[in-house]
Amino acid sequence: MKQGGVTMEVGNDAVAILTISNPPVNILSAAIFDRLKELLIEAMRRDDVKAVVLTGNGGKFSGGFDVNVFERAQKAGDISIIPDVSVELFVNVIEDAKKPVVAAIEGHVLGGALELAMSCHARIAATKTQLCLPELNLGVIPGSGGTTRLPRLIGLPKALEMLLLSRSITSEEGNKLGLVDAVVPSEELLIVSRQWALDITVRRKPWIRSLHRTDKLGSLFEACTVIKKAKLTAKNMPQHQACLDVIEEGVIYGGYHGILKELKVFKELVFQETSKGLVHAFLSQRATTKVPIVNDIGRKPRPVKKVAVIGGGFMGSGIATALILGDISVILKEINSEYLLTGIKTVEANIRGLVSRKELTDDKAEKALMRLKGVLDYSEFKYVDMAIEAVNENIALKQKIFADTERACPPHCILASNTSTIDLNIVGEMTKSKDRIVGAHFFSPAHITPLLEIVRTEKTSPQVILDLMTVAKTIHKVPIVVENCTGFAVNRTFFPYSQCAHLLVNMGIDVFRIDRLIGNFGFPIGPFQLQDLAGYGVAVATTKEFSLSYPDRTFESPLLNLLIQKGRNGCKCNGKGYYVYEKGSKPKPDSSVLPIIDESRRLTNVMLGGKPISVTDEEIVKMILFPVVNEACRVLDDGIVIRASDLDVASVLGMSFPSYRGGIIYWADTIGADHVYTSLDKWSKLYGNFFRPSKFLEERAKRGIPLSAPVSMPSRARASL
Repeated sequence: MKQGGVTMEVGNDAVAILTISNPPVNILSAAIFDRLKELLIEAMRRDDVKAVVLTGNGGKFSGGFDVNVFERAQKAGDISIIPDVSVELFVNVIEDAKKPVVAAIEGHVLGGALELAMSCHARIAATKTQLCLPELNLGVIPGSGGTTRLPRLIGLPKALEMLLLSRSITSEEGNKLGLVDAVVPSEELLIVSRQWALDITVRRKPWIRSLHRTDKLGSLFEACTVIKKAKLTAKNMPQHQACLDVIEEGVIYGGYHGILKELKVFKELVFQETSKGLVHAFLSQRATTKVPIVNDIGRKPRPVKKVAVIGGGFMGSGIATALILGDISVILKEINSEYLLTGIKTVEANIRGLVSRKELTDDKAEKALMRLKGVLDYSEFKYVDMAIEAVNENIALKQKIFADTERACPPHCILASNTSTIDLNIVGEMTKSKDRIVGAHFFSPAHITPLLEIVRTEKTSPQVILDLMTVAKTIHKVPIVVENCTGFAVNRTFFPYSQCAHLLVNMGIDVFRIDRLIGNFGFPIGPFQLQDLAGYGVAVATTKEFSLSYPDRTFESPLLNLLIQKGRNGCKCNGKGYYVYEKGSKPKPDSSVLPIIDESRRLTNVMLGGKPISVTDEEIVKMILFPVVNEACRVLDDGIVIRASDLDVASVLGMSFPSYRGGIIYWADTIGADHVYTSLDKWSKLYGNFFRPSKFLEERAKRGIPLSAPVSMPSRARASL
C-alpha cells in the first residue's frame, strides 16, 4: 500500500518493510510523519507482523526534515507549521512499541532523519553512510530527541562534538562509537536489517530503548563536569548554550525530561533572529544554482577533466589545489622554473595543511598531488577542457595570456579569468572566441573559501556557464552567476567597506576601534587587519579600478601608499602592518603606525574644522556597512545578480559577513530601508557624496518596499529601452 510518501510491505518472514519515498533525498514532511505513524500503528496491530524495518527509497534513508518549512513557520509566526513528532511518534509509537523497529540507513542521514533512526531499537547502516545533526547551523537544536539520545548512545564527549560542531561521521565511525549496530554492503542492508529485527524478537539481539540508557553517560559528577567545561569553550551563540542546557537537563533529571525540555527550547529558538538569519542563508545558498536559460531547459554539462592554470602565485596555486582535490587534473604554467617550483611547493603545502588538520587522509593527498603537473609553455594546453588565468591585475598581461591561450587550446576549451575587478570585455579584447570567455573568480584562499563567482559577458555561452557551475559543484564551491562590470557583484558591493573605513580613519576615528567594532558585529576580523593579511598591493590596484568606474563615490586614501613607502606591506609580505605579528601570539596593535596615519590625515584634510568627528560605536558600524548596502542596491538595480539573496550568499561566503545575520540584504531589510536611507542622506549632507543614497534605495525606502523584493526591470534594460 502507498500513501503520503510511505509504503508498507509484509514479507513471508513476518517483517514489515516501511519505505520512505520522497525524491530526490526522501525529505521528511508532515504528510510523511502522519503516514508513518498510521502504518506503524497498523503494523503493531497486525498478527502477521513480528517486527518492522524502516528504510528509504532509492538507496537513501532520508536527508532530514524540509528546511523550507522552518522559513514558512518563521514568516507566519506559527510553530504548528512544524510537525511535533518528538513524543507522540518517536517515543510513544516507535521507541515504546511492542514490536522491534530497526532502521536500515544509507546515504546522508541528517537531522530529523538521524533522530528518527535513533528512536528505533537498532540501526543497520550501509558502508560510508554519513550521519549528522546539523541543526545548530540553522540556529536551533535538534527537536526530536537528538540532544537526549545521542549522548546515551555514544557518550557525552563525542555527542557534544557532533552536536556543537555539527560534525558529520561515517557509519564506520558510528559503529565504533555505538550509534550504529552493524555496517554492511548496500546490497545486504535489507537482508541484515530484517534478520536483526527478527533476532530482537527472540532476544538474540538486544532490544534497546536509547532514551532509557545511562551506561555511557558516566557518573552524574563526571557528566556535569564535561558539560560545564563545554559551556566555557562553546560558541557564544543562543543555540549552542541552549543545547548544553538541554543536555544537562536530560542527564540530571532523565531522558524523558530531556525530551520535553528539548522540545520547549527548540520551539523558542525557531523564532529568534539568529535562526531566521541562518535559515535564510541556508535556503539562499541552495537557490544559487537556479539560473534561467542555463540549467532550466534540459541542457547537459560537458565533462571538464583537465584544466590549465596560468600563474602559480597565491591565487593560482590555491585554484590548482581546489581542482586536484576535486579529481580534476591540472597543468600549472609559470614563466620560469623558479616560479613554477614555488607554485608547486605552495600546492603541496596547501595539501599538507589539510592533512595536518585531519581534513584529508594521506592516501587522498598523494592521489591529489599526482593530478598536478607543472609546465613552462603552452604545448600541453591542446588537451585541456578549461584554462584559468590567475596572474596579477595587469590588463596588458591578461590580454596577452588570453590571446596565447586561445591559440594553444582546443576549440571547446573554456577561457576563464580569475580577475577580481577588471571588466571581462577588456580582458578578452584580443580574443576571437568571445562566447567562451567567462570569469571564474575564486576568493582567497581559493582551496578553502567556498564561493565561486561566475561572471558572464553579453556573449558568454550558456553552455560555458553550465559547465563552470558543474565544476564548482565538483570542487565543492557554491556558485553565483553574475553579470559583467567592474568588480562584478561581490567586490563591487563591498568596495565601500574598506574605503569607508579609511574615510573614517582620515576623519579622526581610531583604526583599532574600527576593527574591534566590526569584529564585535560578527566579522572574523576588521577591515584593517584584513588588509594586513591580504597585502596592500591588491587594495591599491583595485581602488584604481573602482575610482575609474565609479568616481562619484570613491574615496582614495593615501594611507596604504604611505605604509608601503615606510616599508610596511602587511603580515604576508614582511610581517609589518597596522598590527605586530609574532609567531605563536595574536596580532597586537602597532602604535608606531599612528604617525603614518596622522600624515594621511594631514594630506586628506577631511576632518571637519580640523577635529576628529564624534560618533558612537553603533554609528561607526553603520557608517561602514550602510554604504555597502547602498552599493548592493545599485548592483540589484543594474541586474548584476539574478536575485537579491545571491548577494546574501556572496556576502556570507565571500566576504565573511556573519551568517547568523542572514546576509547583507537580509540584514538591511531587518533594519529597514527607510532607516538606511535617512542615515546615508544625513551623512551625505555632513560628509559628502561618498554617502549619497542611490535612487534604488531612495525609491524602496519611500515606497516601503523591502530591498530583497524582485526588481521588475533592471536599469540596464530600462536604459536600452
